[in-house]
Amino acid sequence: MSSDGTAATTPDRAPSAPGSGAPDDRPVPSSTPARDGRPELLVLRALKLGDLLVAVPALRGLRRAFPEHRILYAAQEWLRPVVGLVDAIDDLLPTHGLDAPLPVEHGRIDIAVNLHGNGVESRGRLGEIGAHRRLGHRSHGWDGPDWPDGVHERERWASLVSWHGAPADPLDCRLGPPSVASSAPGAVVVHVGAAYGSRLWPVERFAAVARRLAAAGHRVLFTGSDAERARALAVAAAAGLPEDAVAAGTLPLDRFAALIAGAALVISADTGAAHLASAYGRPSVVLFGPAPAAEWGPPPGPHTVLTDASVRLGDTFSPTPDPALLAVTVEQVLAAAAAHGMA
Repeated sequence: MSSDGTAATTPDRAPSAPGSGAPDDRPVPSSTPARDGRPELLVLRALKLGDLLVAVPALRGLRRAFPEHRILYAAQEWLRPVVGLVDAIDDLLPTHGLDAPLPVEHGRIDIAVNLHGNGVESRGRLGEIGAHRRLGHRSHGWDGPDWPDGVHERERWASLVSWHGAPADPLDCRLGPPSVASSAPGAVVVHVGAAYGSRLWPVERFAAVARRLAAAGHRVLFTGSDAERARALAVAAAAGLPEDAVAAGTLPLDRFAALIAGAALVISADTGAAHLASAYGRPSVVLFGPAPAAEWGPPPGPHTVLTDASVRLGDTFSPTPDPALLAVTVEQVLAAAAAHGMA
């Protein structure tokens, strides 16, 4: 599965042509949820797994503040299994980025909430749907708090909805129980992938960590997306572990969430895997590169963050690992794993 912890910035992260807000006669896709009679609140956050998970506190605040509303979450269809684990969301509105108008009739939505960013693209897409009320950061035609720089993403969105009368606790980030059982309860999950090269810790270092943990008697499983399976196989081979230790490319998102929820330890870069470990309170070692841990790191709990912020370049989209990530050593990761009982 693809996962991302890319920091949201004031401009949105997907280009599109903002609309005028006028009604149109576009056909509504068949994937758009049918009405069920309740007023509807639409949350736009057409991003990835980590982005969903850091928005859970804000979503819970909205759920409490608007109990009579049906809450729709506009994001990519592949997220549906985890969207279903957020008790604050009623249904998914399949939305692939901001390049196309939102697939909902003009005037249908009562309240539109911008948890995507504060750029012209997201505001334009929400403006097109003719919602009766809009919640977001202060900008052209939008009332709300000013966009805060340098704050944690959970805090950013919890503070936004709190300003709009939906009090939210930024640490209220747990998910509901997975819908399926873990295929390997008690395993050490080593998530070798990341959405961008800037967050790819070297293959040989992952392999060295896995080799030592396996030698200590722990079951090690390597995870990642379909596209990352070759990388996971390379890590397993370098660690001297069999191909059946590679789960990358074989797990649908619900089974991946269950694997993380039942793991003894999760070792990952700053990706959706790390955010799932936080959501289930599982011990984790999270390796940070371009993204500041202060803005994307785990909540208090059994989690260790490793990075060297003094050499961080911060270029999320770089094809090469950030120096802050490369500064993390195998021995540091093993020491952190030992501190979590994985000696």
